[in-house]
Amino acid sequence: MTDQALVELAFTMLECSYVPYSRFPVGAALEVADGTVFTGCNVENSAYGSTICAERTALVKAVSEGHRDDWVRLAVVGNSTDYCWPCGACRQMLYEFCPQLTLLVGRRDGQFVKLALEELLPHGFGPKSLQ
Repeated sequence: MTDQALVELAFTMLECSYVPYSRFPVGAALEVADGTVFTGCNVENSAYGSTICAERTALVKAVSEGHRDDWVRLAVVGNSTDYCWPCGACRQMLYEFCPQLTLLVGRRDGQFVKLALEELLPHGFGPKSLQ
């Protein structure tokens, strides 16, 4: 799958988002080594702390299907004029499983940037930090 196709798949998840409070849908698509893609959307809750981001939805789906150490790329997109950067909690959760993950971060017009997770979370705290 191309970078563009993964970003487009993430955009399809915007319509699945449950965002009655922020009205800010986010979509994600996480590709693993065998080509399987786990999609996600943000799901808000009236108890705001219970809200889950699109990236973590895709992450949890991948982990629950046995994919913990074979992640390749994650596309995350939003319906805004700026790029939809993962929040701090998502950066930390992604780092837990794949510090070297490639991110494709998109904006409403379909443009996206490609960078390493380690660029967004330098000197991250992960499993190796506990050794």
